[in-house]
Amino acid sequence: MGMWQIAGWAAAALFVVWAIVAYNGLVRRRNEIGNAFAQIDVQFKRRHDLIPNLVETAKRYLQHEQGTLEAVAAARAGAGRAADAARSRPADAAAITALGGAEGMLAGVLGRLMAVVEAYPELKADTTMRELSEELAHTENRIAFARQAFNDAVLDYNNAAQQAPTNLVAGTFGFKPAAMLEATRNEAEREAVSVRF
Repeated sequence: MGMWQIAGWAAAALFVVWAIVAYNGLVRRRNEIGNAFAQIDVQFKRRHDLIPNLVETAKRYLQHEQGTLEAVAAARAGAGRAADAARSRPADAAAITALGGAEGMLAGVLGRLMAVVEAYPELKADTTMRELSEELAHTENRIAFARQAFNDAVLDYNNAAQQAPTNLVAGTFGFKPAAMLEATRNEAEREAVSVRF
C-alpha cells in the first residue's frame, strides 16, 4: 500500500469520526431541548392546575362575568392540547409556535380575569383568591425562567445545526431548526414601571 492510499484512508477515517461526533452532538443538543421543554411543561401544568381553583373561587362573586370565566376555561383547554402536542415533539417548530400562541391566549384571558377581580373588592379580599393569585404570580415567574432555559437550548441546537461544517450532517440527517418559545403577549406588552418623585 502506497503513502497516498494510507493518507486517503486516514482522511476518510477522520471524516467518518468527525461525522459521528457531529451527529452525536446534534442529537445531544436536540435532547437538551426535550429536557428544557420538560421543565417548562411542569410550570405550564402547574399554571393549568391552578386555573380551575381560581375560576371556582371567582364564580362565587362573578355571576354576571360568566363569559370571562368561560373564556379562561376554553383557553386553558386549548393550551393543554397544544402542550400535549409539543410534549411529544419539543424540537418541532410548528408545535412550539402553536404552544406559544395558545399560552399567549391563556395569559391574555387570565389577565382579563385578574382585571375583573380587581373590580370586586370582596373577591380581591377573599383569602383563597389572594393565595391563588400569589401562587399564579410565582408560577408565571417560574415559567419565565424555564422559557429562558428552553430558548437557550434551542439557540445552542440551532447554532450547531446551522454552522458549517456541521450543517452538512444536519442537512443529511434531517435535523430541522427548532423554534423558540416566545414570551406570551401579556408579558411582552408589559410596560416598564416608571418612578416619579
